[in-house]
Amino acid sequence: MESTGSSGRLWELQFERSSGRGGAFAAVSVSAVSSAELRVPGSLAAAVVKWPVELAQDDSWRMESGFLNSAIAEEMQGLSFIGHIQAGIIPKPVLSKYENQITIFADYLEEFPDTDELVWILGKQHLLKTGGTGPSSDAGWGCMLRCGQMMLAQALICRHLGRDWNWERQKEQPKEYQRILQCFLDRKDCCYSIHQMAQMGVGEGKSIGEWFGPNTVAQVLKKLALFDEWNSLAVYVSMDNTVVIEDIKKMCHTLPLSAETAAESPPESLNASTQSKGPSACSPAWKPLLLIVPLRLGINQINPVYVDAFKECFKMPQSLGALGGKPNNAYYFIGFLGDELIFLDPHTTQTFVDTEENGTVDDQTFHCLQPPQRMNILNLDPSVALGFFCKEEKDFDSWCSLVQKEILKENLRMFELVQKHPSHWPPFVPPAKPEVTTTGAEFIDSTEQLEDFDLEEDFEILSI
Repeated sequence: MESTGSSGRLWELQFERSSGRGGAFAAVSVSAVSSAELRVPGSLAAAVVKWPVELAQDDSWRMESGFLNSAIAEEMQGLSFIGHIQAGIIPKPVLSKYENQITIFADYLEEFPDTDELVWILGKQHLLKTGGTGPSSDAGWGCMLRCGQMMLAQALICRHLGRDWNWERQKEQPKEYQRILQCFLDRKDCCYSIHQMAQMGVGEGKSIGEWFGPNTVAQVLKKLALFDEWNSLAVYVSMDNTVVIEDIKKMCHTLPLSAETAAESPPESLNASTQSKGPSACSPAWKPLLLIVPLRLGINQINPVYVDAFKECFKMPQSLGALGGKPNNAYYFIGFLGDELIFLDPHTTQTFVDTEENGTVDDQTFHCLQPPQRMNILNLDPSVALGFFCKEEKDFDSWCSLVQKEILKENLRMFELVQKHPSHWPPFVPPAKPEVTTTGAEFIDSTEQLEDFDLEEDFEILSI
């Protein structure tokens, strides 16, 4: 039955009744058929679209659906054999799956109008302009954000558990591991959640729900790290294909606590302290470094002259892999085999996981449940971002030596490593946490506070 109104068109779909729950329409009699009829208006009144009953029995679309409102989503949970299709409720992947069967009604699916008029659904009213709660899934736009989370998670594992640590199923894990997981839960109050990353991307010119490139993700991680006191990372994102040693050391060198306390004491106390403890008393400590190098290795495809140097980066003990992939299709690259890159694919939709009563997190879906995939390196989009982690200063010095030896030996270099800050650049100021009165979930609720950050004018390096 067709229903029309100011809020858009709705068509009733009749499916084969499921053997489970009948939902709100348990009393409705539906004959067992092998397809569903879609009744459409106007000149197509006589047309019938055949839709496999498999869709009605497949609950996976509910998990991926981009519902207009969480309340609407709850209303739809019980509709197991009769439902209404409207623009945005059934996601694109499902429509694509049945695109051979659905060919004649695409022009009749309309977006809801921009109106102040109330819409009524199942006895409840909703205001289109203010009733939504935002996306309920990051399917279709969040893959690069997820890859950024994976690279950062690897850095935190190296930071707290060591590079040789490995996860084992059903084994009790260190408390630091559980705390790392807490950083990435899909909740607004977790420092590296999809919510925090998407909201921080607004300051980089990316609307929530818009696809990110690797450079944008790098800038977002750099800014979010300023609010993360536990991990205490220094995040450096190179500009203009250039890594500046002087700037990194200025950012990572911090005074030890004893030196900071002494600096607040009277001069005579400071002199006595430094004389008694020797010259090492005020030697600067090293803040663990996450180094991200965004690159463009070609125009429309990767230039083969960069292949060997790119592969060398995966051999370095400081390597965190690379962010990249194909336009609008991001992967996390972790290594190579011959001329094939090994990557993790974030495009498997997972259900929401939260902290359990005992304070732990069910981590089964946080790890590879299938073997990593491979692709030929020449099929890689030329826009990438290399990642490296240097827990101590000696690790960074070692990385600089490896870059000099393996990367800078080529005439056509992937990037430059220089000792001094270029004179024609603006002065380098280590990033600092903005003076705001809120943090976490409260911080991202106010985009006005993002103005405290200096917006980057870097190019967006992944082609779309």
